[in-house]
Amino acid sequence: MLTEGTYPHVHGGVSTWCDQLVRGMPEVTFEILALTGSGREPVTWELPPNVTRHTAFPLWGHPRGPAAPRRARRTPRARERRRFLDTYERFLLALLDPGAGYDFGTGLYELAALARQGRLTAALRSEAALRSLMWIWTMPHLPTLAARPTVHDALTATDLLEHALRPLAARISGGSVAHAVSSGLATLPALAAQHYEGVPFLLTEHGIYLRERYLGHRAEAQRWPVKALMLGFHRELNTLGYRKADLITPCNEYNRRWEERGGAPADRIRTVYNGVDPALFPEAGPEPETPTLSWCGRVDPIKDLETLLRAYAICRAELPALRLRLFGPVPAGNEKYRTRLEKLAAELGVADGISFEGRVSDVPSAYAAGSVVMLSSISEGFPFSLIEAMSCGRATVSTDVGGVREAVGDTGVVVPPREPAVMAAAVTALLRDGARRAELGRRARRRVIDRFTLHRSVDGFRRIYRELAAARPEPPATAPVPAPTSLRLSIPTPRRTSAPLLAGGTPA
Repeated sequence: MLTEGTYPHVHGGVSTWCDQLVRGMPEVTFEILALTGSGREPVTWELPPNVTRHTAFPLWGHPRGPAAPRRARRTPRARERRRFLDTYERFLLALLDPGAGYDFGTGLYELAALARQGRLTAALRSEAALRSLMWIWTMPHLPTLAARPTVHDALTATDLLEHALRPLAARISGGSVAHAVSSGLATLPALAAQHYEGVPFLLTEHGIYLRERYLGHRAEAQRWPVKALMLGFHRELNTLGYRKADLITPCNEYNRRWEERGGAPADRIRTVYNGVDPALFPEAGPEPETPTLSWCGRVDPIKDLETLLRAYAICRAELPALRLRLFGPVPAGNEKYRTRLEKLAAELGVADGISFEGRVSDVPSAYAAGSVVMLSSISEGFPFSLIEAMSCGRATVSTDVGGVREAVGDTGVVVPPREPAVMAAAVTALLRDGARRAELGRRARRRVIDRFTLHRSVDGFRRIYRELAAARPEPPATAPVPAPTSLRLSIPTPRRTSAPLLAGGTPA
């Protein structure tokens, strides 16, 4: 199982899904390869006995991977350097000029061979590679030329790209199935293992990874040439994963449509909805005496709690007693977002009615604490917090993103994202109609029992694992790492200079 920034180091919907899957199939042996930030993140989930290995693979800090042999650490000969640069330049063109016909996958597998030899980091950080990036960025037909990329841009982009490519060095045990639980960097070891050892590759997508990268880069400080390169990388990696996966298991039909548009063959896609155990999320019982909105999740910008706070402020103008309770942890790195929310609440004059409850061990109690359960995200897959609240028999108001509408059906209210006034109107109407809230809650629990149980979800993956394992080729006695093949660019190559670069990209 290949994860990125989630299980078993972080709590949240995807991590919950991973733990459900592992515990639901005790007969299956799992090895967890978790892509993390530093590699020092604590394990926050108790791993069951069928997890026989857990490896935290850091994207930052000192590179993790095979130690380069002494012969690989020497300065490469001119021919080897030219071969790498040919590969790298084609790879960059696939990112920055996708219509030119350069194949991203070919370049990625060549770079994977170097990563498996422990040589990729040094090659990417060489001055020659930096020159290649500056040259391609400033090609007359590319829009990055108008942004006047600088050497600082090139250093920043190289650093980001090198860290993103590090998972290519991770190895997957032979005779296994590689299950990536997102379509991002977690697919890199799976793609390499599929290409070189024939390991079956299963891709499960919860949120739309590529869409979330585009949303996230809007707030990044890098200049356009850097963003163009990194967004191009995520776009091409996403497409390659869709094309190459032996099976894709979206958690809703919205994801399935996105994947088909992204190049995934329709006959290799099987929708498997997330599920909950209705016995663990029983009917919540009476509503709180004070009208209350409840929200449960991780405090993160993708959850768009600003919209929720603004909607609450509008509702409170009409219902002064109304409270808002926010249950869930603040992940490392999101402390400033939590502070921003507190400042917004103060600016809106509603801070006295809002409480940040932190992470709760008794999650059903978080849903029971609300008269209505809220979801305000701008991106979701098939959110656990929603179907858990439905299982508890609570009426919900949620944003129309991802598979939310598929989950809710006619048992809750769905509103457009980033529309606090619309959300507030829906909440106010629901709070004033107790009979409707009760009826929606009853129908919501019935919908979960009929369609979204944990047993149904886990059993679907059990069948898929067996199918992929049966089709798995016998692993070779040894897994040789092929050397990159020699590639030549078919575009005119300008004269290169060995002089160092000045700021702005001008040779000294």
